[in-house]
Amino acid sequence: MTKRILLIDGDVIAYQCSAKLETAVEWEPGHWTWHVNFHEVCNAVMDGIEQYVEELEATDYRICLTDPEYNFRKDVLPTYKTHRATVKKPLVLLAVKDWLIENQDAIMKPGLEGDDVMGILATYPSKGEKIIVSIDKDMKTIPCTYVRDLNSEPVVITEEQAAWFHMYQTLMGDATDGYSGCPGIGPTAAKKALDEMIRLEPYEHTLIRGPRKGLTETRYREAEAESMWDVVVSHYAAAGLGEEEALRQARVARILHASDYDFKRKEPILWTP
Repeated sequence: MTKRILLIDGDVIAYQCSAKLETAVEWEPGHWTWHVNFHEVCNAVMDGIEQYVEELEATDYRICLTDPEYNFRKDVLPTYKTHRATVKKPLVLLAVKDWLIENQDAIMKPGLEGDDVMGILATYPSKGEKIIVSIDKDMKTIPCTYVRDLNSEPVVITEEQAAWFHMYQTLMGDATDGYSGCPGIGPTAAKKALDEMIRLEPYEHTLIRGPRKGLTETRYREAEAESMWDVVVSHYAAAGLGEEEALRQARVARILHASDYDFKRKEPILWTP
């Protein structure tokens, strides 16, 4: 029988179960507290995992978690996910994650997000089939098979599709994760530019009328790009930003593959075009 291993987004399932089972209790008029049963949450998490194992006919699974202490992306872009610091988290969330590490051999790597752990495991050469289980759209940047939930069919992402979506995310940014992408670029423009390989080429335009007649200014026209990275950099340049900023955004948008991780040093290798 071929091995089929599920790579499960432990952050999501732990959060969902922890939040769902929290209850607000009014002990006396005006005196409220949050109440939750830790063991019920752990049981709910495992019930959810077992459902995926059964439905997807898996032979094994790995639960992947985010390091709560440090995220390497903050060294690349200090604003990365800073807006989440003030968001209330479920009471037992961290305790449930600790329980998963101690009792279910959940995997947490220093400085990495659970997405990175799934990306590394999914792309690491090994026998058998691996399926990522996650609702996160960032899974599209990983060449893999992934499934969003029990109501969805598995989706296969090729190397080419993963590379395309990485560049798309670099142009678009992600407000949820706190990186802005290229100013002025929306989903339609980003898709068109990458699908049609359009770069923006600067040229000097001389004004022929008006109060600024005779002056020259830099404008941009469409030209054929040699690569998707050429597309991205040219759009950042047209927005008044350099390749350095494009690279910064690309590095935080990149979910790590096995090739992006130094297994000896146990640290990420920043993406380079």
